[in-house]
Amino acid sequence: MFMKWLTESSSRNQAIKPIAAIVLCSSLLLTSGCSLLPKEQEEEVLPTINPPKLSKKPEYEVKSGTLETKVRGSGRLMALKEEKLFFPEEMVAKRINAVLVNSGDPVEAGQPIAELDVSDLESDLKRKRLETRRDELTMIETLRKADEMTPEAVEQAKIDFELKREDLAKLESQVSKAKLLAPFSGTIVSVTSKKGDTVKTDESVATIADLSQLTVAASVSADDAKKLAVGMEAIVDINTAGQFKGKVKSLPVPQSDNGNGGGFYPGGSGSEQDSIDNYLVVELDDFPPGLGRGLQLSVTVITDRKENALTIPLSALRSYAGRNYVQVVDDQGNKREVDVEIGQQTSTEVEIVKGLTAGQKVVGR
Repeated sequence: MFMKWLTESSSRNQAIKPIAAIVLCSSLLLTSGCSLLPKEQEEEVLPTINPPKLSKKPEYEVKSGTLETKVRGSGRLMALKEEKLFFPEEMVAKRINAVLVNSGDPVEAGQPIAELDVSDLESDLKRKRLETRRDELTMIETLRKADEMTPEAVEQAKIDFELKREDLAKLESQVSKAKLLAPFSGTIVSVTSKKGDTVKTDESVATIADLSQLTVAASVSADDAKKLAVGMEAIVDINTAGQFKGKVKSLPVPQSDNGNGGGFYPGGSGSEQDSIDNYLVVELDDFPPGLGRGLQLSVTVITDRKENALTIPLSALRSYAGRNYVQVVDDQGNKREVDVEIGQQTSTEVEIVKGLTAGQKVVGR
């Protein structure tokens, strides 16, 4: 019995072995077959695209306060009495024989500043004076013999003599203009010519100024000048000295159109007098001591001031076809358009006369 079980068991095991071998071979073939096939392409992972957030427009609060409209200009400290010095027109092309002053020199009225080389004219003048003296003697002799001459001849002699005297006077005047004299007492603030230079119509020799009377002088545009009036409040910021209060003393004299819209401007070329009349002049309440001519400065003139004015930034005001309006936003974020009436404007703010109240919020652009 036992031998029969062993025999059957052995027979059964031998029958299972071929089957297991077949299963193992099939598995190996499937595995090796899969490795021979091309790999499938992996699917590309796309980045997540988030929709862009719409930028929120700025919101501004309607404010109540003081609104000032201002005009600004720049300039320098300048003498009330200041003048460029030129030789007269008839001396053009003459050479400068000597410059008798230096920058910073004090001078008195009538003091020589420079002189020209007019040796040729001086020679002519000497000869002309001798000729005139001779003519005087001849005229005396003619008058003594007047009774022996016709009235016409005597009159002709007088005319000829006066014409020669006139020529002498013109030559003396021309020679006298060879010396450039100080028109008033002051200080030579600059010298622009030297010995040997040729006189030109557009080049000054020197500049004289009365440094005892300095004032604030600023240049402004033509449009801004129309907004100004004598007596308006001004704030002057002087380099290295600080800010000072003052008032407009005088307005600039309009200049001819210089190609930039007919602006007001200081005399720029050498042929023009850099007169105080070309500037906006501001008189300071207290002029600081120790300041020198030419110090750079800026001027702010308050042309209009309003207390308790409702204002919004200029960027919050919208205009279309003559209509002025704003977008008002409430606490829930709802927006609505509101028509407004505007008043004075500055470069950054605009006054709201009607349509809004303080504390409301408006949307900018």
